[in-house]
Amino acid sequence: MRIRWALSGLFILVTLLALSAGACTKKTPVTRPLPPPPPPPVAAAPTKPPAPAEPVKEPVVVPAAPITEDKVGAMTLDDINRSSPLKPVFFGYDSADISSDAQRILDANADVLKKNSTWVITVEGHCDERGTAEYNLALGERRAGAARAYLVSLGIAGDRIRTVSYGKEFPFDPAHTEEAWAKNRRGHFVVTQK
Repeated sequence: MRIRWALSGLFILVTLLALSAGACTKKTPVTRPLPPPPPPPVAAAPTKPPAPAEPVKEPVVVPAAPITEDKVGAMTLDDINRSSPLKPVFFGYDSADISSDAQRILDANADVLKKNSTWVITVEGHCDERGTAEYNLALGERRAGAARAYLVSLGIAGDRIRTVSYGKEFPFDPAHTEEAWAKNRRGHFVVTQK
């Protein structure tokens, strides 16, 4: 019985050694053949240089004729706003006060609105680029509100006038000069319904 146990132990030992010896052998990596080198570049035929760019022809802007009462009924809102029957008012630096020049413009705008009693307008408040976006939005709102209040004081119904502030987002003149900034501090009028 002991011999049997010794033989079976010896058999197990030999089997384990054979398995471990097989596991320790190095496997040769599978190699794939290298791809062939790329073909040499073919010399391109010389090309002609591109032709010089054609000069851009700017369209000639013809100023619109003044709007007469007989033309207004047939015009679209885009046509009305393109011809600008309502003129913008301009403000001083960091101000929403209506100047005497702005009063004259607003008086003329009120006359246009009285003749066109069905028009609904939006007063857009704009600022120059100085100051934070938040500050300029608030200042633009005060400017649009001041223009609206003046028109209402002249007898234009308040429900015909909406306001919006764009702050410094849509400058009329993108230059960084005092002249440009003066043009950007404005109340702009847009006819939104006729």
